[in-house]
Amino acid sequence: MASLPVSVLNLVPLREGQGPREAIQSAVELAQAVEKLGYVRYWIAEHHNTPTLVSTATVVLIQHVLERTSAIRVGSGGVMLPNHSPLIVAEQFGTLAVLYPGRVDLGLGRAPGTDMKTADAIRRNRHEAVYMFPDEVRDLLRYFGPPEVQSDVRAYPAVGTGVPLYILGSTTDSAELAAYFGLPYAFASHFAPEQTEAAIRLYRSRFRPSPYLEKPYMIVCLNVVAAETDEEARHELSTSIRFFLNIVRGQRQPLLPPEKAEKDLVLTLQERAALDARMSMMIIGGRDAVKKQLAEFLERHEADEIMAVTYIFDPAKQIRSYEIFREAAEAVRK
Repeated sequence: MASLPVSVLNLVPLREGQGPREAIQSAVELAQAVEKLGYVRYWIAEHHNTPTLVSTATVVLIQHVLERTSAIRVGSGGVMLPNHSPLIVAEQFGTLAVLYPGRVDLGLGRAPGTDMKTADAIRRNRHEAVYMFPDEVRDLLRYFGPPEVQSDVRAYPAVGTGVPLYILGSTTDSAELAAYFGLPYAFASHFAPEQTEAAIRLYRSRFRPSPYLEKPYMIVCLNVVAAETDEEARHELSTSIRFFLNIVRGQRQPLLPPEKAEKDLVLTLQERAALDARMSMMIIGGRDAVKKQLAEFLERHEADEIMAVTYIFDPAKQIRSYEIFREAAEAVRK
């Protein structure tokens, strides 16, 4: 039996004491480390107007990581399509595919990846673009297709590159769209765990074989904090809890070391409920606990690949977490 494919999602967060340049370097070093560990892909997420995340120019970071790695697939988790012209996206990713053949993924989201004022400042008609998402996915499929399917407008040098598209989502709407187009589907269980089961079931039941994919392919993104012991993992988890709490409270703090993250950590009932919901599918613990939790998740949910997102302050401990998770995936198998 083949081992379970595992991959990484990175929002390129700032750690306390880092500037943007250092955060980007940390992202590169993580990509290099997980490549050596045998991870399949490394995706960077598009976010805007968030001073603690350095992932606004997603395609630039993807190219930066591709240049500094040799085998791992690198892509977007995702490009928020309402913010962009599909033609420009195709030209950019087509160029990457020419430079780094067989290593580029294009994950597509239909949300703006930011607040509404910032979405308006991006200068596309956000409301209209959201509703045009299916048509724009169809445009992208054509732009990356062979010469015979092209129209008068062509996205050179994307023509014929066949850059693989992945539909991203956190609702059943995206599952239905991925199934309709016969495309692989990546579900954001790391921040919308409550709809995971319904989305997987809908995607698999309605999937239509296509020229791009013969059978469903389901990626599930999970929060993961792994360490040498359960106790150490719970300690490192404080960084993630504070990061999630910042989102709930609308605060803008960098990743904090667990000692600082734990300090004065008092939650309201509403905040506790929000955090419990966000972390309900989190994998956390030492080796045995991580292996057990991963096996239990795969028994309940039919995933073809797990994408891990890990917020740990110490870069070396973050890499170690990914190493432990990779070992668990090897043990679980498919």
